Amino acid sequence: MEHQALVLAAIGVLGIGAQWVAWKTGWPAIALMLLAGIIGGPVTGFIRPEEVFGPLLEPIIALAVAIILFEGGLNLNFRELRHAEGAVHRLVFLGVPIAWALGALACYYVAGLIWPVSILFAGILVVTGPTVILPLLRQTNLAQRPRAILKWEAIVNDPLGALCAVLTYEVLHRAGEGDTVVGVVMSLLLAAVVAGLIGWGAARIVAWAFPRGYVPEFLKSPILLITVIGVFVGANMIQEESGLLTVTVMGVALANMKLASFRDFMHFKENVTVLLVSGVFVMLSASLNLEVLRQFEWRFLAFLLVLLFLVRPATVLLSLAFSRVPMREQLFIGWIAPRGIVAVAISGLFALKLGELGYADGGTLVTLSFAVVIATILAHSFTAKLAARWLKVTGSGDKGVLIVGTTQWSLSLAELLKSLNIPVLIADTSWQRLATARQRGMRVFHGEILAEVTEDHVDMSEFQALVATTDNEAYNALVCNELAPEVGRHAVFQLGDTSDDNPRALPPTLRGRTLFASGLGVEEIARREREGWDFRKTRLTDKYTLEDARADLPPDADLLVLVRDGGKLHFFSHASRPKPQPGDTVVSYAPLREPALARAKKTPPPKGDEGMIPLPSPSGT
Repeated sequence: MEHQALVLAAIGVLGIGAQWVAWKTGWPAIALMLLAGIIGGPVTGFIRPEEVFGPLLEPIIALAVAIILFEGGLNLNFRELRHAEGAVHRLVFLGVPIAWALGALACYYVAGLIWPVSILFAGILVVTGPTVILPLLRQTNLAQRPRAILKWEAIVNDPLGALCAVLTYEVLHRAGEGDTVVGVVMSLLLAAVVAGLIGWGAARIVAWAFPRGYVPEFLKSPILLITVIGVFVGANMIQEESGLLTVTVMGVALANMKLASFRDFMHFKENVTVLLVSGVFVMLSASLNLEVLRQFEWRFLAFLLVLLFLVRPATVLLSLAFSRVPMREQLFIGWIAPRGIVAVAISGLFALKLGELGYADGGTLVTLSFAVVIATILAHSFTAKLAARWLKVTGSGDKGVLIVGTTQWSLSLAELLKSLNIPVLIADTSWQRLATARQRGMRVFHGEILAEVTEDHVDMSEFQALVATTDNEAYNALVCNELAPEVGRHAVFQLGDTSDDNPRALPPTLRGRTLFASGLGVEEIARREREGWDFRKTRLTDKYTLEDARADLPPDADLLVLVRDGGKLHFFSHASRPKPQPGDTVVSYAPLREPALARAKKTPPPKGDEGMIPLPSPSGT
């Protein structure tokens, strides 16, 4: 019992530890998790999942994959398909058959497998699993369209790959019983339709019960989790491996139903998925059998090269031919196709079943599947960023700042950040208040930043920080609280007085981090603006430290942000005191030394596009 507990703890530490190292270093998370599992399993022999979990290993992995696919489905909003230019439909309805056919040819003529095994294994290889794609996309700065295409393809094709393998196996199995191929195909299609209807029906029940108070808030996430497991098992009882399709349909259906509590359980599911992806990936890589890998033959290497450089690119280029997707994006999508948990798990399952049917090459599937997983993970994870830059399919370059609310103060801040080459987007519901920002050539978003439709126009992954600066502190807190899961709880800031003697101050748990260590409120900022306060930027060196810069500022000046050479921002707040380094730029907010000049520079915000008075450029020390 103690050894089992130690193994479980080790799996958690290795999996989450690999994710943390990947976040800290920028290295591919999937490659690090693969390495961690190999070290913990075949190398040291400490983690042996087959011995620890025994017959429960297969159902544990199956349930984990089901939950991962469901959570992936929750991320698939039909509005994203507008950005995909029809590519997802092509990769599903054209790409899957093309990849299946080309993969079967490669398995037969290059890998040397017999035709039945070649067709079955090629069906498994049509997947690009979300367990590997999602961590890769999280660490690669991709443009919106290729990101959406790869995510949709991975999640939708994952259950289809399993169904392709099931179809092949059922044809082989029932052929000896006198069933026709057409009869087998029709029965499986019927089972797939039933599985999809089960998933859609479960989503409708959840969407009906949750808003009407039939489920208390504290039970919504647990009941949803149990529902996913239940429909997965139920669908598999109807037709083996159809449960993956069921949970995917359920997730997509819920993602496109307007549920008030959707955001609440969404983040819970994301946390569970990170744990499952990390744990299951470590377990599977720890299950690698070095003896099996020693059966690797040189022709298998040729098969991997054909799979990487011919089958996948040809599948994408043929599927997306004459589409609106630019060629450089097609080439990038044609290169990225890592395989993960589903490919390994299904290959191991059918290797045993094919052996029972008398197909000797079934045992080779284990060796080939692990080789494909290792080769594609290493090849794609380490080259994704380079390929994206080379093909020019990256998102916006340096991460910028989202400023919510247009005031004289926020416009001055945006102007200063722009002078430091930091991208800025100003969002406001008033077109007139955005007039000055438009005239200054700044990016603006006209609309409610919290509206659901905003997701089509504003990509939160572009921003390293959010600053809420409206004259309503409660609204600033709402913006920070709602968008914190997307930007990062540590990276949402707002104006607002948090002093103990302020009876209107909101508790820290309901708001973003306070700008300035002194916690200046909206009214205080407005007063200082009337008195002529302005921003200053100071470059630090080995000889000119933060203490020297602070001494040169007026006594009542406040430090706002520290800007590193790479454009990384570190705000001074009530909870953060960044440590300066030589080469950093310190931005402060201080009164001007000449009040008369300050009064001349400060003018009321314009009411329209006409008669605009340009804002002054931030002064330096």
